[in-house]
Amino acid sequence: MSSLTEKDRPIVQLLLNTGTCPRCILRFCSVGSQALYRRAYKNLMKDLEEFLRNNQEKEDRVCFDVVDPPCKRIRLEHMEGPDDPNHNGALQQIPLVNDEAVENSAVKVCNVCLGILQEFCEADFVKKVCQKVNSADYQFTSFVFSVSLPPQLSVRERAAWLLVKQEMGNLGLSLSKDDIVQLKEAYKWIIHPQLSEELGVPADGKSLFEVSVVFAHPETDEECHFLATACRDCFKPAKNKQSVFTRMAVLKALEKIKEEDFLKHFPCPPSSPKNFCDVLEIQCSNGAVFVAGRYNKYSRNLPQTPWIIDGERKLDSSVEELISEHLMAEFKADSFNFSSSGREDVDVRTLGNGRPFAIELVNPHRIHFTAEEMKGLQQTINNSSDKIQVRDLQLVTREAIGRMKEGEEEKTKTYSALIWIDKAIQKEDIAFLDDIKELKLDQKTPLRVLHRRPLAVRCRLIHTMKSEYIDEHHFRLHLKTQAGTYIKEFVHGDFGRTKPNIGSLLNRTADILELDVESVDVDWPPAL
Repeated sequence: MSSLTEKDRPIVQLLLNTGTCPRCILRFCSVGSQALYRRAYKNLMKDLEEFLRNNQEKEDRVCFDVVDPPCKRIRLEHMEGPDDPNHNGALQQIPLVNDEAVENSAVKVCNVCLGILQEFCEADFVKKVCQKVNSADYQFTSFVFSVSLPPQLSVRERAAWLLVKQEMGNLGLSLSKDDIVQLKEAYKWIIHPQLSEELGVPADGKSLFEVSVVFAHPETDEECHFLATACRDCFKPAKNKQSVFTRMAVLKALEKIKEEDFLKHFPCPPSSPKNFCDVLEIQCSNGAVFVAGRYNKYSRNLPQTPWIIDGERKLDSSVEELISEHLMAEFKADSFNFSSSGREDVDVRTLGNGRPFAIELVNPHRIHFTAEEMKGLQQTINNSSDKIQVRDLQLVTREAIGRMKEGEEEKTKTYSALIWIDKAIQKEDIAFLDDIKELKLDQKTPLRVLHRRPLAVRCRLIHTMKSEYIDEHHFRLHLKTQAGTYIKEFVHGDFGRTKPNIGSLLNRTADILELDVESVDVDWPPAL
């Protein structure tokens, strides 16, 4: 049974007289009953009026008939003895709120919450939010509700708390800031069931689908400004913030400022505003969805990602775009992020089982796909271009993507390189390459990537090599190497920046004509 007791009477009367709404009064009385906050606004006003009218000689406790968990209570620092003049007698000396004051307080904008727990708890507003959600056309099975409040609400709440704290102190009672039910918490108690019923899905704090409402109150925007003078170090400009008066900055300043300094600059109780809060925006967003697979690249004129130099695009498409454009369309996502297990040059093919990749689809409107639908999406991608093919396309978790990057340096790759030699060779001249195992290389950052990679010498391993003689000036070399090995530079030497190299091993000038990636030895994603 949740209730107000006699020691709440002065708080109720004081706050009603100063223009505070019934739900904020419950918060300052530490009432933790969620169901009580959900009662109709007019009924709450009548309950408070009845509570104040009740003859305390007949009954020292008035209960609201609501079954709920025990409420948060105001802590009693010390009770005065029955002979003390402040005991009980002080409660009788406070004049009751008259009928007109109670009636007017039902329509006045609350001086603490600025109408958040009044107008924006009503069914009309809930329907407005749900209309926005439904028109956005998202797939979701639950929702999490977030609300952004004007920072000046924290200032007004502090002023109201100081007022109540002083009154309670006169009665030998205490009320700490932690005893007050947080505004956001009370608001969600009221809103969650209404949104859940209207949307037909439960509220869930872990849901990936977020419904957010941003409130503002232009009339009182400048009420925080005095804090910047009192606590300058709390308000520092940030690139991504339009104002230095953020909620966190204001809360930090309120923790620092002394009570007497606060009261010099801000009215206590806070003044009654003329207008309710404005709703700046109602937004919906879905958490990212992750799709993984393996791709083959068959073109020697296709970069992995868009090739743009000095703002100018060099080629029409890329592996990333050929795959993602279909995923973006089907998932109805806002944007994407592409990642893969390594990358190949624009003129290098990727054969065999392909290269593992993952795509993060940001804010997708559609999130549910069956295995058959994913298979159909894979076929759509493969039918759209002869330059690439994908396999094992599947939905994965964010955590699973980490497996693609695990052991980046330890994994192996196999290549096939077509090599040209300046001086004539015979099959016997290259046969010794087949016997070389675990060849250690020192590779200085190649000249061709020095513009985007730091200058360093990297030690890499060529695990095995197998040569395939073609003619006097050409042979094919199959290599199994440590990931991160620059194969082109291992062939031609990069002006001596890679040692040893094929040229130095054969004592000839060597160059690479074609390169294919034959396998990327990462056991992810799972084969389908």
